[in-house]
Amino acid sequence: MLTAAIAAFSGEAVSVHGAGRTDAGVHAKGQVAHVDLAKQWDTDTVRDAANAHLRPHPVAVLSAESVVADFDARFSAVQRHYLYCIVNRRADLALDRARAWRIARPLDVAAMHAAAQHLVGKHDFTTFRAAECQAKSPVKTLDRLDVDRHGEEIHVRASARSFLHTQVRSMVGSLALVGEGKWSADDLARALDARDRAACGPVAPPDGLYLARVDYRGTST
Repeated sequence: MLTAAIAAFSGEAVSVHGAGRTDAGVHAKGQVAHVDLAKQWDTDTVRDAANAHLRPHPVAVLSAESVVADFDARFSAVQRHYLYCIVNRRADLALDRARAWRIARPLDVAAMHAAAQHLVGKHDFTTFRAAECQAKSPVKTLDRLDVDRHGEEIHVRASARSFLHTQVRSMVGSLALVGEGKWSADDLARALDARDRAACGPVAPPDGLYLARVDYRGTST
């Protein structure tokens, strides 16, 4: 879609490289992508022309910048930040449908946050890794995993340089079990230590997951 939009206004055959891939149904508020163009373009023109060709699809280029030749949206990233949104209420979703995960049973957010700290740090995240994950190693360093409540909404925020396939959704699904009182913090720690996908709780649906921001050395976007 974005590739076609850029090709349409630039007249060039291009490849668009994103900072990260997302599953179907996952959202992005801060996706970053790079494209190499032979012609020098005004950055506002790139933004506006791309958006003109993206309509009516629900995708928008918020800004465009010129970068150094060796910049890579994926490999130059130093930190990725994800937000997972849970709506904790009995009533069905209306405006937030397909944009959050509704859990009717009251969740203990303090217990979820405390348990989440067992996952922070450098670990083998095999338990929270999809079987089809193509990463060479299951070892990742999770820098942040916070859970807090904003009225009916519960936000889970995760930060790391990179994540395994479905890692965030897998962690959120297991944390939901803690919030419901079905798992303890020790149960979550044991699931991590098992290094076994079968030990994972249910995988949270893609609806509530957002790529919130990608950071680069010296800048944040």
